[in-house]
Amino acid sequence: MADSLDTSAASIQLTLTTFMAGLGIGQLIIGPISDGIGRRCLLLGAAIVTTLGSAACALAPSIEFLIGARLIQGLSGGAAIVLARACIADRARGDGAAKLFSIMMIIGGIAPVVAPLIGGALLGPVGWRGIFWVLTIAGGVMVAGVITLVPETLPPERRHGGGLKALALNLGYVTGSRRYLGYALSFIFGFGALFSYIAASPFVVQNVLGFSPSRFSMVFAANAVGMVLAATITTRLLGRVSARTLLIFGVSLLSTSGAALFCAAAIFNSTNPAALLIPLFFSISSIGFIMGNATALAQGEVTEAAGTGSALMGAGQFGLAAVVSPIVGIAGPDTAIPMAVSIPTFGLLAAVALASLTRSGDLEDSLSTKG
Repeated sequence: MADSLDTSAASIQLTLTTFMAGLGIGQLIIGPISDGIGRRCLLLGAAIVTTLGSAACALAPSIEFLIGARLIQGLSGGAAIVLARACIADRARGDGAAKLFSIMMIIGGIAPVVAPLIGGALLGPVGWRGIFWVLTIAGGVMVAGVITLVPETLPPERRHGGGLKALALNLGYVTGSRRYLGYALSFIFGFGALFSYIAASPFVVQNVLGFSPSRFSMVFAANAVGMVLAATITTRLLGRVSARTLLIFGVSLLSTSGAALFCAAAIFNSTNPAALLIPLFFSISSIGFIMGNATALAQGEVTEAAGTGSALMGAGQFGLAAVVSPIVGIAGPDTAIPMAVSIPTFGLLAAVALASLTRSGDLEDSLSTKG
């Protein structure tokens, strides 16, 4: 890409940063707006703009044009993320919502494994522009899916008026819910642990442990399978075990396995693959118990402004990701310590967020099961 557009590798990396920023900003803008005018029209518009943005990336004549197109692609993609969550929150509650969000978690766990493989296979035959054309086709499929399969989930009687006053009221309603904030923060910190792994694991596994790129791919796939398996177990247990119980279990697993990872890397300075990879596997697998359940519980607390609630979670999620990425690389590519510190730290912060709810008895029944 750098050669094709006559620019530097750093400028090409900026296109990814711009895209990630767009993902967070798009959620923060569109989520509150959807509480006032509904979901479907905005979701359709987001899918169309994402498709056009992908086509613009494929046709980019310069790096400046590509950066702008990637920003548009990110903004619209972020809108699609926040609206998908809001649609589920509109139509489902409690364990039913947790099950649907866990299914989204399963898809999200498969995608990071499948997408690089597809991209790598396509790069030779079609080049980087061809990959953006493939994304354009995928966007067209999304547009068709919204048109044919997605109804409006927010009826007019449940909508709020537009304008800055309505936005301020929605933000006040959402941020004023302590239970929403507790669940939302556990979601955000859980994602922080996951992104610490995503950003640092290529260096830790290949530079510290000495694995080849192909063996790293196997490790990455195994951890993704663990996360998907945990989310699948969640969908099976919901209805017999409460979403809050599963969330507490996931946060506890993240904290304890993260602590084991910290001990191995930071205290004992181990480079033994088993000592690092086993606790890392359980740390990443725990995310499958956290993300879907935390999302459902948080959204269930702000049903009157589900779009705003989803937007704040998404903005926090990707905002934290933008901060985490440089932090885990601050000590260079030849140490596992930053990752081994950040993962249990986020696990502890998630645990503190949940523990704050017990002061009012919000979780006093969270260890009980149903039926």
